[in-house]
Amino acid sequence: MEDVSDPPFRRLCKMHGADMMYSEFISSEGLIRDAIKSRMKLDIFDYERPVGIQIFGGDEEAMALSSKIVSTVNPDLIDINFGCPVKKVVCKGAGAGVLKDVDLMIRLTKAVIDSTHLPVTVKTRLGWDDSSINIDEVAERLQDIGVAALSIHARTRAQMYKGHSDWSHIARVKNNPRITMPIFGNGDIDSPEKALQYKNEYGIDGIMIGRAAIGYPWIFNEIKHYFKTGEHLAKPTVADRVEAVRNHLTWAMDWKGERLGIVETRPHYTNYFKGIHSFKTYKQKLVTLDHPEELFAVLDEITQAYAGYEVV
Repeated sequence: MEDVSDPPFRRLCKMHGADMMYSEFISSEGLIRDAIKSRMKLDIFDYERPVGIQIFGGDEEAMALSSKIVSTVNPDLIDINFGCPVKKVVCKGAGAGVLKDVDLMIRLTKAVIDSTHLPVTVKTRLGWDDSSINIDEVAERLQDIGVAALSIHARTRAQMYKGHSDWSHIARVKNNPRITMPIFGNGDIDSPEKALQYKNEYGIDGIMIGRAAIGYPWIFNEIKHYFKTGEHLAKPTVADRVEAVRNHLTWAMDWKGERLGIVETRPHYTNYFKGIHSFKTYKQKLVTLDHPEELFAVLDEITQAYAGYEVV
């Protein structure tokens, strides 16, 4: 997730039970141009493992070269994003734009596989729109050229992130007797109950959590605990949320530098403190203060002000 799944965010997710994580998606052209932002996204740390680096692009040569660059930092795998639906990516013939041309998708993927010693996985969508769902063909052809695993977001590109995901298509791919590679499902998993229901109903090999983890990294342990016991973990308290924010901010400043770390953590506060009443004053301070000591003082205030408060 661009501007979300950076090392500070991933560290929190790992701390709270994520089994495997991926970098923000990285432009193959940006890597080749030596763009600073793209290069920073290659930063991975041993405590994150297993971790994959995700790339996207629409040019075979650029994808091949970028996979060689990615291989030098030795992630556990390279993932190719053929699922991003945003216009600026699709217009470049990348992300979900490749769903219109399966032959191109196969050539791009083969270029990456042939250029790295690492396992290569793919994340994609069901198809471009409801009239062109082609995930069955895509899965078979990707497996045939050596893709190690496939993650499927159960929406079309036309849906973006709206409407309901349709996991029946994922189940059909998983139950295809030709398919032996692991199949992972993605889309709308936001609770332990739904995760267990989808696991049992659709028979997938794993579940990808995206938006539901933003501001709520506890979801991973909650799901795993529910799988094991059928019971719910206690919801994180305001103090737990403050601790997560403190860590996120500290790690962001350590990695990005103080100023950038402060500015780029600001969009996360709303998600961490969602559902807490009368929070507007504190949020205003968090998104406007510019010094770490002031921000940490506000976090201390929040802990005291909401001691004993139960987040619903």
